[in-house]
Amino acid sequence: MCGIVGAVAQRQVPNILLEGLQRLEYRGYDSAGISVIRNGSLERARSLGKVQALVEKVHINLLKGEVGIGHTRWATHGEPSEQNAHPQMSGDRVSIVHNGILENYLELKDELLEKGYSFTSETDTEVIAHLIDACLDEGGSLLAAVKQVVSRLVGAYALGVISKDDPDRIIACRAGSPLVVGIGIGENFIASDVLALRPVTDRFIFLEEGDLVDVTCDGVTIWNMDDESVVRSTMRIEHDHDELDKGNYRHFMQKEIHQQAQAVHKTLQGRIGKSKVLEAAFGVGSSHIFDSVQAVTLVACGSSYLAASVARYWLEDLAGIPCQVEVASEFRYRKVAVLPGSLFVAISQSGETLDTLAALRLAKEIGFVHTLAVCNAPTSSMVRETDLTLLLEAGVELGVASTKAFVVQLVDLLLLCILLARRRGLDADREAELVKNLHRLPDIIEETLALDCTIRKLAEHFVDKSHALFLGRGQQYPIAMEGALKLKEISYIHAEGYPSGELKHGPLALVDEDMPVIAVAPNNDLLEKLQANLEVVRARGGELFVFADAQASFKHESGITVITVPGVHDILAPVIYTIPLQLLAYHVAVLKGTDVDQPRNLAKSVTVE
Repeated sequence: MCGIVGAVAQRQVPNILLEGLQRLEYRGYDSAGISVIRNGSLERARSLGKVQALVEKVHINLLKGEVGIGHTRWATHGEPSEQNAHPQMSGDRVSIVHNGILENYLELKDELLEKGYSFTSETDTEVIAHLIDACLDEGGSLLAAVKQVVSRLVGAYALGVISKDDPDRIIACRAGSPLVVGIGIGENFIASDVLALRPVTDRFIFLEEGDLVDVTCDGVTIWNMDDESVVRSTMRIEHDHDELDKGNYRHFMQKEIHQQAQAVHKTLQGRIGKSKVLEAAFGVGSSHIFDSVQAVTLVACGSSYLAASVARYWLEDLAGIPCQVEVASEFRYRKVAVLPGSLFVAISQSGETLDTLAALRLAKEIGFVHTLAVCNAPTSSMVRETDLTLLLEAGVELGVASTKAFVVQLVDLLLLCILLARRRGLDADREAELVKNLHRLPDIIEETLALDCTIRKLAEHFVDKSHALFLGRGQQYPIAMEGALKLKEISYIHAEGYPSGELKHGPLALVDEDMPVIAVAPNNDLLEKLQANLEVVRARGGELFVFADAQASFKHESGITVITVPGVHDILAPVIYTIPLQLLAYHVAVLKGTDVDQPRNLAKSVTVE
């Protein structure tokens, strides 16, 4: 994986491919390349590192062509290097780009070695290129060759294939990794994300699982997984161009942190009235589905999993409904006992996270009554495959480390919890109180963002540190974990999030003057317990940084730095206390000089296991 773009046009396509790849940079990658067909020959340029290095190489080599494919790679098989970069080729005949992981590539590679093929890379992708070449040797068309090869592949993939033997088309397909077709006038395109194609079209076909497509200047033809010709609907999608620009911000992540009040306001519009959550926002049939829910399973990865972990506290507190929270990559590989009347909730910013999609598909097979997607991408596979959808309305998030999408996930999950609680006897006055505070939430977020300058100075204490410990209790425990995740993702400082009551069961051994300890301390029923836990840290010489409510009675003194956070309703505290931890991670990363928007080794949309 990570990003695919392709074009068939009556004009030169290298610049289209390069701009598309630059628009996919937010996904995270380690190398990039393009292939074009020029005068019946395949030409290729690849580079390690940023797309800009590829741009320079393409211009130096004067690559031209009216048919081409491009790729930004995130290493899965073989180290980041130019020889492992995509496109991969078979001789000078076939060129291919691939997102995903081929599970049976070693078996296929042995077969190809016996046929005399040699390999120039360590990738699983090169195997597919050689298999297509071998099929072409048998005299078939490129379309027939790709169909034949795909039937032998085991794993997840999105493919784009060109060949000098059939120089007027791209053959593309998807199984487990997303792929869209862009529709133009006398030209057509493929990409793994609509953003890659925004400069050339606003009309898209979203391929479904198992689809294969033949793309030419004259049109596109699609076959489904049963090799039946099908017609998929074309959608017109418009984006606010400001979302694709940093504006006055230094990084996309910084911009997205500061967009959170607006994102929350937008996601609440039309979903809450003066005193109630509006059920119709969950779609047609939601009332009947929610009436039948007796238990909930929340499944996600990364930050989405931590948002789910907060929602478990809310569900069991407000609704008294049994709730399980599962890491998707674990859920799909164990025997699951499904409680009667269980609602399966899949949470993913992109809606294409492979492990979460696989868990969703498994859930349908093993007895979950209904499914719900909480997602930021209205055209994603997850949205298309669930009974209900609650969209995040966070807007485009380009920073690899999730910020505004995470906060909006929390808000959307709280809406779900309130609706389910209403069926379990949630008092109307309590719901009205929660909704009143939701109306105020964007303003409190803005107040919290005003801590930016204070936290920027605080970040100086962390630059020379190698480790950090984040602590929280109750529903703040997952927020401590999210704070640790953000710091490690973008600053590369090792950080762990723990429930503060677990200090004495191991982590206390790590505490000394070189281990900063960060605590989140809203004014709630667990505050006194937390304060006692933190005194244990101080007694061991640990340096404390406490994000606390003004009423929490923490004092700024030797060994303890207190940052006062705006007061907020206890249920909404996880949303607010996330924000200063985001700012802390961001400013530490800036001071350390790391790549904030595209941290090493990470990808925005994880479409492999």
